Order: sequence, then C-alpha cells, then structure tokens
Amino acid sequence: MDRMINKYAGVLLGSLMLSCCGQKNTTKEETTEPADTDKRIEAPTFNADSAYAYIERQVAFGPRVPNTEAHQRCADYLAGELDRHGAKVYVQEAVLTAYNGEKLKAQNIVGAFQPEKSRRVLLFAHWDSRPYADHDTDEANHRKPIDGADDGGSGVGILLEIARQIQAKAPAIGIDIVFFDAEDYGTPEFVDEYKPDTWCLGSQFWAKNPHVPNYKAEFGILLDMVGSRGATFYKESTSVQYAARYVEKVWTAARELGYGKYFINAQGGAIVDDHQYVIQGLRTPCLDIINYDPDTQSGFGPYWHTQNDTMENIVWCTDNLVWRCSAEACFGKDYIA
Repeated sequence: MDRMINKYAGVLLGSLMLSCCGQKNTTKEETTEPADTDKRIEAPTFNADSAYAYIERQVAFGPRVPNTEAHQRCADYLAGELDRHGAKVYVQEAVLTAYNGEKLKAQNIVGAFQPEKSRRVLLFAHWDSRPYADHDTDEANHRKPIDGADDGGSGVGILLEIARQIQAKAPAIGIDIVFFDAEDYGTPEFVDEYKPDTWCLGSQFWAKNPHVPNYKAEFGILLDMVGSRGATFYKESTSVQYAARYVEKVWTAARELGYGKYFINAQGGAIVDDHQYVIQGLRTPCLDIINYDPDTQSGFGPYWHTQNDTMENIVWCTDNLVWRCSAEACFGKDYIA
C-alpha cells in the first residue's frame, strides 16, 4: 500500500496559526500578556504516520453510520483521543431527523483546548460516513454504506494529529476541534424528491445549540476530503463570500511554500457543507478546504460516495501540505508560546 505522507494536511496548521497571530490583540487578557518575540517558535512538525493511523483506525470500525455499533465505537474512540490529548471534551448527543423521517442518534464531539481563552479558532470535520454508495457505478451498491476513508476520515485524522501537536506545543489562543455527526445522511440519488437541508444535520444542530452558551470564534476551517491522490483545492465560493481574508491567508501560505499547484488560485463552486451552517447560525467566518475537481460531473473524485472510498485512496508524501500551509499561515511567524 502506498503510504507516502499526505501532501495536503500541511497547509492547515500553518495557515491557521498565521491568521490567528497576525491579528492585533484586543482583549484585556491578550494586551496584558507581554509580546516577547524571543519566545516565538516554529509551528509543530506534522507526523504523517500518526495521521494515517488515525484515519485507518476510523475505517477499521466499519462504516460510521448513525444508529450502528461501529458508529458508537468510533464516537467513543474520538472522544477518548481528544481527552488523551488534553482537550476538555464535550459529547453533544441529539436525536436528528433524516430526509426519510428516520431518527438518528447523533453525537457531535468537541475538544476545547485552553477553554479559558477568549480568543478562539474553530477547526472541524465530519466523522460519520455515507449510508449509501449512491454514486457507485454498480446500482446494486447504492444502498450499501461506504468506508468514508477520505470523505470524513481524512479530515478527522488530520485534526486528531493537530490535537496531539497542540498538546505538545500549545498556541497562545484557544482552539476548538469539532467532529460533526450526520453530515452525510442527505437525500440519496435514488430518491426522486430532493429535500433541502438534509445534509449536515449535526452542524445545523450545533450552530443553534453550541456546546457552550454564546460561543464565539474568530474564524473556522473545515476539512473535507483532504487525503486523496491528486487532490486539488479551489477557493470554495461560500468561503470566499464570508471568509475572504482567511481564504487568502491559506492560499497565500500555500503559494509561498511551493504548493500552488494543489491550492489553485481560482474560485470553485459553492458546496453545501458544514461551514455553511456554522456561518449562518453563528455568523462565524469559515472556509472549506475541500478536494474539488471541475472536470467531473460531481465536482469530486471518482470514488466519492462509492464503495471505493477506501484506505487505498489515502496517499501520503513526505510533506503534509494542508497541515503545513495552515500552520505557517496561522501559527508561524507571530506565534507566541
């Protein structure tokens, strides 16, 4: 199996850190702390084997479809890992209604790092997997659940590795990592009547009922399908509309690090994803780092929502690009330990 380190995660923590620390401090807590430039340090080094193992572990549970044993076992694992990495963990349980009226026992899993900090950044991904392979070329597979190695698993794996790094080298801001549930239970292709707002059920619930009252973050970054071979990231339209300054920080960091061929300096389409509901519900500017292929009918890779979304699609190289560019952009030059 090809186990090169994923090129795309390196941009995330780099751009996250630069965006946070490149802003002027405004709160009492932040203005009273000395800006000791001698304490500036580099962003943490991404451990590819660790991130790969996090993805592999999720897939090993089986499809993470709500109301299944695999789903519950994975939920326990994710909460346990965030706790092990030093986060204050919130497990937000909710019964959500699917497109067909089915009641889904959902769990949004939140890890809050330095919850006492007033300045906060939100990182998120969905952890459930699609109950239907409704884009599979074999119609017999359309009602079978998928592994979701890339679609769900890759973003969560990268964020778990970020959680591990945060514990080792805490930034000067608070970071909340949220794993949203029931993102991928939207109206399937084999149903004639499409129902809006049937995707992203977990983030819809959380945006109306955040894990702490009056939750605020300066901005958020969503990771979705960030681990596959040949992935490219265009500037998603909703992200550009509501979080243009943060989009530019991430894509600029990518270019400066030599990853411009992966982070395309062009706008892609608007994608219904968790960030949309966080923006609508909390007015938090969010950007979506998501693999987008303008040359396919779906806009995504050929394995998307098929039985082929397996670990074979998770390709690693020695420089994890999503991690590095995000870290460089947000925690890099102005990061105060």
